[in-house]
Amino acid sequence: MNATSTRTVVVEAGGTQVVGHVGLHALGSFADRLGVGETLSGAIGWSGPGTPIHDRGRVLTQAMLMLAGGGESCADIETLASQERLFGDVCSDTTLYRTFTETLTPDAIERAREAMAKVRSDVWQRTTVTGGDDEVILDVDATLVEIHSDNKDGTAPNYKGGFGFHPLFCFADGTGDALSGMLRPGNAAANDTADLLRVVDDAICQLPAGIAAGHQPGDDEDAATRRVVVRSDSAGGTKAFTTGLRRRSIGFAVVTRSQTAVSAAITIANEDPDRWETAVNQDGSEIEPSDRGLTTAVCEVTDFIDLTGWPKGTRVIIRRQPKHPGAQTSLLPDLEYRFWGHYTDQEGDPVELDRKIRAHARVEDHIQTLKDSGLERFPFTGFEANQAWLQTVMWAADLATWFQLLCLDGPLAKAKPRRLRWTFWHAPARIISTARRDVVRILDGWPTATEIVAAYRAIAALT
Repeated sequence: MNATSTRTVVVEAGGTQVVGHVGLHALGSFADRLGVGETLSGAIGWSGPGTPIHDRGRVLTQAMLMLAGGGESCADIETLASQERLFGDVCSDTTLYRTFTETLTPDAIERAREAMAKVRSDVWQRTTVTGGDDEVILDVDATLVEIHSDNKDGTAPNYKGGFGFHPLFCFADGTGDALSGMLRPGNAAANDTADLLRVVDDAICQLPAGIAAGHQPGDDEDAATRRVVVRSDSAGGTKAFTTGLRRRSIGFAVVTRSQTAVSAAITIANEDPDRWETAVNQDGSEIEPSDRGLTTAVCEVTDFIDLTGWPKGTRVIIRRQPKHPGAQTSLLPDLEYRFWGHYTDQEGDPVELDRKIRAHARVEDHIQTLKDSGLERFPFTGFEANQAWLQTVMWAADLATWFQLLCLDGPLAKAKPRRLRWTFWHAPARIISTARRDVVRILDGWPTATEIVAAYRAIAALT
């Protein structure tokens, strides 16, 4: 019996006509088709002497490819540089470092964000996911990023005993787009109303004009033709935040905090079994009872709570579910159930509203995508450079998301970053020249060869 996992071979350097990262080349071709590099180049410009050897729009686009491929520092750009026949002239890590520390000032980043909003609008017009007149749901959430160094500007201890940053994000639920992100010190408050509203305002600016109209500070509410709803965990469950959203003609669904008034309302509701309705899964099917025969149920308790100071029309929806080992803190101490609820100003059946707010959990997947794409490494000591890195990480994640929306089908269209790297981005191939063209032939038997070829056809079909 042969128990070895590899064959014995002789390994030498100096191979030719071999390339890797064919999937990343597809992603770069997709970015070029959308005009990402050209758009960023025009927005960022160049203030140095003469003409730069490496256009800054191209530099940033290739940095996005590097991040999508698993890169975590400027030095990782060298991996693309070794594949000149696929990626052309790639900048050095020194040039990439200078781009972040010198070129990408806050003003330059703001111009680039405005330019990328136009690219996003173009992408959204090409997909049915964001079409129609359905409400646009935005998810706000923060996360902790551990930094094992005390020489980076803006880092601080966090509430979990760690040290680093505490960035705040806003995502588009329909696509997973990282619309806005704010780099903050580790001790930044999760429920800082000013920060929450700022990240929402920045996100609104990234939406297509027809959606954003009427939802910015000072806009006429009659200009709002498309409903926008913001979801948040308990950090956004305050009168100040929801009032700020109302002033922007933005709806809300925010998790309730533990408080006496809510607990009292739940106690009253528990005395009326007819008030509760069976909760449903995300697909609309009823949630099956637990092994003990207990049912997950939903009810509205707005009539039991004084909502003075909350925006007009605020409702309180409560959900009770059978307790399980490790259940989180409940709004009401109970031996059988855990209680959870949210404030909302949306119309509709309490069961359906409960289903929608529970979908806020998808924001954790979006944040994990960023963490798998460079968010957990901030390479610079300066705060502004790290904020620029954060923005580029978000652009890289968005570019990959758009690629999945427009160029991939089946499981790969929903695949996480690590699976895409293992099966798609880093596909190996042989490259030959024929009829004055470079032809890439993917390794025979590569599991996603068919999908890669189909992706190139989809890119070519984009107009």
